[in-house]
Amino acid sequence: MSRSGRRASAFELPPLYAMVQPGLEPIAADEINRVLGGEIKKVARGLVVFRVNEVTPDVLNLRTTDDVFLLAWGSDAITYKQDELAKFRKWTANKADWPELFKIHHSLRPKTKGKPTFHLVCQREGEHAFRRVDALDAMADGLAGKIPEGWQPHDENAWLEIWLTIKGQTAVCGLRLTDRTMRHRTYKDDHVLASLRPTVAGAMVHLAGIGPGMTVMDPMCGAGTILAETIEVAKHRSKAGRVEVIGGDIDPNAMFVTGENLRGVGPAVTCRWDSRRLPLERESVDRIITNPPFGKQLASPEEVPPLYAACVREWDRVLRPGGRAVFLVMEQDAIESPLIAYGWRPTRKLKVRILGQAAILSVWQKPFAAGTLGESPWTATAAPPPETPP
Repeated sequence: MSRSGRRASAFELPPLYAMVQPGLEPIAADEINRVLGGEIKKVARGLVVFRVNEVTPDVLNLRTTDDVFLLAWGSDAITYKQDELAKFRKWTANKADWPELFKIHHSLRPKTKGKPTFHLVCQREGEHAFRRVDALDAMADGLAGKIPEGWQPHDENAWLEIWLTIKGQTAVCGLRLTDRTMRHRTYKDDHVLASLRPTVAGAMVHLAGIGPGMTVMDPMCGAGTILAETIEVAKHRSKAGRVEVIGGDIDPNAMFVTGENLRGVGPAVTCRWDSRRLPLERESVDRIITNPPFGKQLASPEEVPPLYAACVREWDRVLRPGGRAVFLVMEQDAIESPLIAYGWRPTRKLKVRILGQAAILSVWQKPFAAGTLGESPWTATAAPPPETPP
């Protein structure tokens, strides 16, 4: 609810849109629906447009999105021509209710001391006859007279940001509600090589569907990002019981970085280990969520299949029957073959891009022991329903 106490209806409120990592759109849409009760209006590459009945601080706490904006205007019919600049100028000037957008922004981001600061941003991908700076100037021209006098332009950490994002034929202009901590998180002070982006880790945890009393493991934890995301989600969703989070890595530096990153997040059991020989009891883990090293992170691509096969053998030993696992890999065949050999079933696959590289995010279920029942309704609905693999 706004500070005025007025509850705005979905009709009165402008739409919002979230920027996400390419390939994670359906996961972000599901989180927006579950957490915010949002109505998804449009999904495009890297973009989810939605409506909510009320803009609350919950929009700032999504785990699978990079940024959230109030929509000023948008179009999916942008051409490469120079003429588009005139449209950007006109739409910015006439299509948005900027005073209302500012009011909603201020309800979530109270003014800082001193003169308010603002920053205009333009991102552009694809082939266009106009330059990025030309599009930025067109938006700035359309904003003439919209930004109150006395507000100061500022290049970094401005209180208010207005973005124009152009990707191929799609362009959206909006007022940024979030800041850099949504995509980078405050806990992630230290990194290791090819460290996982927190929003991707958040998507993996979302797909895993963690619940009260579960034991969740990342056997190749790197910087501990998946462990941190699991802890954060458990704080808000597992009110009926504690979630035990455990992780390890063969690299001593990774274990040091994990310890530093988890210091202010919450409790986790961490240990330096070899994922091919885990110091865990048989069938002691409910969820496995991990991002094994890609081919470029090893000495040679030929090392990947035997490494994954040895790890899968051990993961099958420690995962409980009916347990779920979420993997992010480039070499999908290398991990899929041993999983299928152990009878695991894929329930979802998504094509994503990580650090500019194509990868597969997949969800697997270990078969139940003969004569046992399936998961409880609580855990069965904790993740999105399966969809046909691409």
